Amino acid sequence: MNSVSSLAVVRDLHRSFGPTRAVANLSFRLPRGQVTGFIGANGAGKTTTMRMMASLDIPNAGSIEIDGVDVLEDPSHARRSIGWMPDTYGSYQDMSVWEYLDFFARAFGYTGIERKRRVDEVMDFADLGSLSDRPADTLSKGMSQRLCLGRSLVHDPALLILDEPAAGLDPKARIEFKHLVRLLAGEGKTVFISSHILSELAEMCDTLLFIDEGKLIHEGTAESLMHGDAPGVAYAVEIAGPVEHLEEWVALRPDAAVIETRKHGALIRFDHIDPAEISGVLKQLLDAGIRVTDFHREQRRLEDAFVEILEKLNANGAPSNT
Repeated sequence: MNSVSSLAVVRDLHRSFGPTRAVANLSFRLPRGQVTGFIGANGAGKTTTMRMMASLDIPNAGSIEIDGVDVLEDPSHARRSIGWMPDTYGSYQDMSVWEYLDFFARAFGYTGIERKRRVDEVMDFADLGSLSDRPADTLSKGMSQRLCLGRSLVHDPALLILDEPAAGLDPKARIEFKHLVRLLAGEGKTVFISSHILSELAEMCDTLLFIDEGKLIHEGTAESLMHGDAPGVAYAVEIAGPVEHLEEWVALRPDAAVIETRKHGALIRFDHIDPAEISGVLKQLLDAGIRVTDFHREQRRLEDAFVEILEKLNANGAPSNT
């Protein structure tokens, strides 16, 4: 990460609400032109951090710099570089989709032909053209999210802060939104995105930040998280027949263990086996009379990685970094 310049720098951020500590000594950087995922349980401090970065809340201590501008000292200037997409947003009655975006373009100071050009560009990018005359307060969840994203893009910001943008979307809308995020990254935008759908963050993000109780507990790539530091390799094995037969076969091998029993098989960890020789294991299963219907290597789920990091943190109190 150090080889890439940072668009946003958060240093020693603290925020409390009375006796409740929401963010504590939080520091991180967002590389230019990359997508960074922000992960944490409910109440971990994600939204509070994002609101402070968007200049909508003031920290008790610490600093936030966006594109060289101190957000606390000059919020008006910083906002020119920030596109903020909250998890919920308001709409207005009797206002069409085009009028809604035009309203915000006016608020950002666009006038005349330039204003119309900017609104049309955003409409085209977010695929809102067919909804131009639709009342903004009658859109589906997926359409509304595209409109909210369009609103955050009207002033062409360098940084997009997206708080749970995929929450409540159906599978088709999530795929479409994920595609838009990658398009934005391809255009050089820096994207900071929070989500509870960790598998989708893995597909969208270059880097992942995990926080818990307002503290950074892990920073690394999705690949490093899914690989982990656990010994051996994990393979998902599905069979036609009683799962107990597979478990009995594993129990006789000192170099294997069942990680998880499943409906039609198990997830098995094989220690001290070269991945290039794993085909021999499959042959041994078949020779033992076990009817294997599927056999493939399986990476850790990000959800499992997150739980593992929290367990290690609780055990030794030290954050994890990759």
